[in-house]
Amino acid sequence: MNSPRLSPLRVAAGVALAAWAAVFWFLLLSGRTSLYLSSRTAWVVPTGAIVLTVAAAGRLLTARTPREERLPARMSWALGFVVLPAVIVLALPPTALGSYAASRRSLSAGVASGPALEAGDRVTLAAVAAGTWSDEARRALIDRAGTSVTFEGIVTRREGAPADEFVLTRFIVSCCVADALSVQVRVVGAPPGRFEEDQWVRVSGTFYPVGREVVVDASSVRAIPQPEDPYLNV
Repeated sequence: MNSPRLSPLRVAAGVALAAWAAVFWFLLLSGRTSLYLSSRTAWVVPTGAIVLTVAAAGRLLTARTPREERLPARMSWALGFVVLPAVIVLALPPTALGSYAASRRSLSAGVASGPALEAGDRVTLAAVAAGTWSDEARRALIDRAGTSVTFEGIVTRREGAPADEFVLTRFIVSCCVADALSVQVRVVGAPPGRFEEDQWVRVSGTFYPVGREVVVDASSVRAIPQPEDPYLNV
């Protein structure tokens, strides 16, 4: 009777599962889930960490087989492509989407859901986003013209804009960063040259919808740290 031997195929599969289990545990323990998933899908991280850990352990514990199991070259490449994204997530520094993504993920590129304003509601960036695709939401924004608002987001700039203007940008995520779209507000009256692109700021001022654009006449612009949850969830 042949003695059990390690199966390269099972070991490789177990390592691939363990790599993804490590990613989910890393996101869970480091608190970085919000950089990749919305609050409605964040449950995937603890669930994936547990399920993949059990699966990896099961595959590795049964890696010895009485018959030889080879690892075909095609399967090696396939498992490599499975593991590569996990390595990238673990290796790259944690950063939120920035100005480069903003130019390619506008709300006009797709449909973003968001709440229309109700009586007494404060104006939020989610409501501004809703106003870009919904006539009802846009009329609700127009009714709030001249009110005071406070928005947080990153500084992005348009070519040829005056020195005291920038575009405040925030990303909206429904499921994960792959479906992120940007909502943007033009800020006027900002301190010239004080804030760099991709810097997080808190803008307070007076709110004016102008067509499909929203303008904030700033009374205060302050630099802030990146929020724990950098994306809006809708």
